[in-house]
Amino acid sequence: MSQSSEQSITKRKDDFSKWYQDVIDGAQLAEHGSAKGTMVIRPYGYAIWENMQKVLDAMFKETGVQNAYFPLFIPESFLKKEADHVEGFAPEVAVVTHAGGKKLEEPLIVRPTSETIINDSYSRWIQSYRDLPLLINQWANIVRWEMRPRLFLRTTEFLWQEGHTVHATKEDAEDRVQMMLDVYKKFVEEYLAMPVIAGRKSDTEKFAGADFTTCIEAMMQDKKALQAGTSHMLGQNFAKVFDVKFLNEDGEQEYGWQTSWGVSTRMIGGLIMTHSDDNGLVVPPKIAPTHAVIIPIFSDEKEKKQVMPVAEDLAEKLKLEDLKIILDDRDMRPGPRFFEWEKKGVPIRIEIGPKDIKNNSVVAVRRDTGEKENIKQDECAKKIPNILDDIQKNLFEKASKFLKDNTHEVSYWDEFKKIMQNNGGFISAYWCGNAKCEQEIKDETKATIRCIPFCQDNGSGKCVHCDKTGKQKVIFAKAY
Repeated sequence: MSQSSEQSITKRKDDFSKWYQDVIDGAQLAEHGSAKGTMVIRPYGYAIWENMQKVLDAMFKETGVQNAYFPLFIPESFLKKEADHVEGFAPEVAVVTHAGGKKLEEPLIVRPTSETIINDSYSRWIQSYRDLPLLINQWANIVRWEMRPRLFLRTTEFLWQEGHTVHATKEDAEDRVQMMLDVYKKFVEEYLAMPVIAGRKSDTEKFAGADFTTCIEAMMQDKKALQAGTSHMLGQNFAKVFDVKFLNEDGEQEYGWQTSWGVSTRMIGGLIMTHSDDNGLVVPPKIAPTHAVIIPIFSDEKEKKQVMPVAEDLAEKLKLEDLKIILDDRDMRPGPRFFEWEKKGVPIRIEIGPKDIKNNSVVAVRRDTGEKENIKQDECAKKIPNILDDIQKNLFEKASKFLKDNTHEVSYWDEFKKIMQNNGGFISAYWCGNAKCEQEIKDETKATIRCIPFCQDNGSGKCVHCDKTGKQKVIFAKAY
């Protein structure tokens, strides 16, 4: 590690929270906005979000989903129509009471989520079973008042997508809930290289107004959980409130069955905390704004004239392989340029100097491991994509091992408390299903039920806290 790196990035083991902020600053991903709790996403951070958005948007559309846009402002009366919904979001909502120099007749809620405003439209759009399924997604900003902001993880305003679908049957809606969770799992694991555990939320943790909530949970390097995506079965709760009805094939009126599902810029925070190191950001190649940076090295004009044509030619050949390449020919010493791109997490750095020209080679440096490899110039177009594939695979395998090594099967309450007081991690344990017991666990250890995993053995055991019979194991963890 270079001296400048040690001075610029706090070590994870010394202060994980400070390290996280240093990585964001060093990579120029985002900064705090002027209004408390807001966030400015800088171009490099937004480029990562755009790549996520591009991939997810295509995956959604493959399942038949279309994009639309709904208003930012929601009449207060809409939010109050669904009792659980208003209770769940009341502490977080921002309310507009004055506009145009006058007090509004009805206050407006600044969108904390869009179930209510979207259902108002759906009540007009849907008349017959022929209008179903209705599969809509919107890319939007959300406002939820945040008292303890952290960039990407918790901000008053953030970016996300929210899908809202209506179906003719309960079974079709439940299939869609699982389908979209599978989309999220595939995206997070294959593109962000972030292993997750999929399951259902407890009733205490489910989305306000849903019949049930499914989710994917990831483990960060400080062993805390991050909810990486949710897919909700709304049942007919909103349909009944907003009169979303349709005539079935027998000419009878029925309420629609609905789902909603979403992920947000929180995924960027998850990416940072899953892969980055004490040198800065590490970005999986499949989502990276830049796959490789080429750094020509020369000490005078003579060497520059020798090196630059080779560097330029290599950049063009790699771009023909559909790689995103930057040629950094700034008039700076190599060291500061190396360090800058290291902090930004570019997967591969390619160095070309006079000695490399003489050997008809380049030096390729992997961001994930720091390994260096001499590659013949005429083999770069073939080998660089292979190295990128290997980096993607290595990041997922490394994170998967970390998740496995820090997930503990626990049967006894004393052991549970000891783990949570010391190193932390995920705890897999039986739970009785009682909300009071769940709350007592949270009060004593700050650990919550992250999910009831889909994949588990059939059986039963003693609840880790109260010794009553538990029919399923759940994942407990402290969480962001």
